[in-house]
Amino acid sequence: MLVSAAEQLDRAAIVELARGASRVTLAGSFLAELADNRRRMLADLDGDQPVYGVNTGMGALAGVRLDAEAQQRHQDTLMIGRAVGSAPWLRREEARALLAVRLRTLLHPAAGASPELCLHLAALLDADVVPAVPARGGGAAGEIIPLAHAGAALNGTGQVLDAAGHAIDAAPALEAAGLRPRSFAAKEGVAFLEGVPGLTGLAILAADACRLLLDQTLVVTAASHAIVRASRDPLHPALADSPELETVLRTLRRLWAGAESKALQAPVSFRVTAPAIAVALRAVAALDAAADRALAAVTDSPAHLDGRFVGTFGFAGTDLAACAGALTTALVHLAELGAARLHRLLDPEVTGLPRQLSDAPGRHAGMVAVHKRAAGVAHRLRRFAVPALGGAMETSLGQEDVQSFGFEAAECLGEAVAGVRDVLGCELLAVHQAVQLGGPPAGLDPAALAGIAEVLPPGTGDRPFGRDLDALSAVLRAGWSSRARPAPGGTAPGS
Repeated sequence: MLVSAAEQLDRAAIVELARGASRVTLAGSFLAELADNRRRMLADLDGDQPVYGVNTGMGALAGVRLDAEAQQRHQDTLMIGRAVGSAPWLRREEARALLAVRLRTLLHPAAGASPELCLHLAALLDADVVPAVPARGGGAAGEIIPLAHAGAALNGTGQVLDAAGHAIDAAPALEAAGLRPRSFAAKEGVAFLEGVPGLTGLAILAADACRLLLDQTLVVTAASHAIVRASRDPLHPALADSPELETVLRTLRRLWAGAESKALQAPVSFRVTAPAIAVALRAVAALDAAADRALAAVTDSPAHLDGRFVGTFGFAGTDLAACAGALTTALVHLAELGAARLHRLLDPEVTGLPRQLSDAPGRHAGMVAVHKRAAGVAHRLRRFAVPALGGAMETSLGQEDVQSFGFEAAECLGEAVAGVRDVLGCELLAVHQAVQLGGPPAGLDPAALAGIAEVLPPGTGDRPFGRDLDALSAVLRAGWSSRARPAPGGTAPGS
């Protein structure tokens, strides 16, 4: 990935870098631009004017001026005293996303970062040297604590993750990768600590996971419709009130051509699934838009603007946290609907199949405990539906911190994604059992359930179904969906 402009490190590029699917190279002409910008910033920094975090302390100590000797060490020592986090650490993919976004934001002229710092970040990504970044306990405005851990890994005083995800000392790991620790030069340390690159990276990864998850939800929902022979009335194209709902309805009609309905009306959980998926799709789009804004924004404070050093709100992650919270709520609702649809699949009055989808009712439990698992997961997710989005508190003897609690919002969203996938696996297992008991449902795209039978044991008798659910979870994580089969006249949801 040859980068000649900051805009090239967009959301898609961040995902690729986070997953190690590409390497980044900064073009020579772009490095020259960064060097020119750096020289202008240093010229404006020269003098006796106070510049926050450069020749002064930070927070409540901003009024303390630093002498020349202290300034030489200050950008590195900013990391040491603020690296107060512990495990659990961000996963390797998540920490790499943080680094990739941090690189993107340091390319902004307002940061005044040197080409050398940007090259060092790119080298860390290429060598897969991943900082140990705490996933919790960031009680400060912005992401100062987790970013201090990332910065300490860069200058060799911190920790990185080994292949198993455990924290080890950074200096030997850097040496083993052919890299050297790099100290932060003038203003680079405070620039590295500002902004919300962690939340931005986590949001980008979560949105990408949600697009796949919603497409998978459409496939399983269509299969459940086919099994109960639900009324197709709720799929009428005239009911679409938005492009998202239009796409959802069109995709469901494509996946399930329909059959004679067993009942006048479909169960309520079936009727309201399409608009619920549309709500989630809109929430994903809103989170994407917030991530785009965060990638392009001035995140530094003080930012170098018009020859001055300007205090900013670049550390505020409210936009991303609010959008993550909205998506979390939409996903929790989808988990509840999935558990409800699964419950209907167990009812012989709805499906015409044996009770609880058991091949020997009374002797075998069938899918009843699978539904109980789905119901338990959906109930647990309720506590993530309204994550804390912000709060103001005193943490530095008079220096208030107004927090967006971005990592908490991202954690709630991650739990919701995992929970929906779990419930979806339960419904998919019940769908598979129903097909084994009753044969392929009429009107369902024959390719809709492709690959599912191959990962499950043969037969319909009771067995440790948790192992089946583990296998289905792996299939869902690996990307099983209908993305390769876009709806005629449009793109598949999530594309």
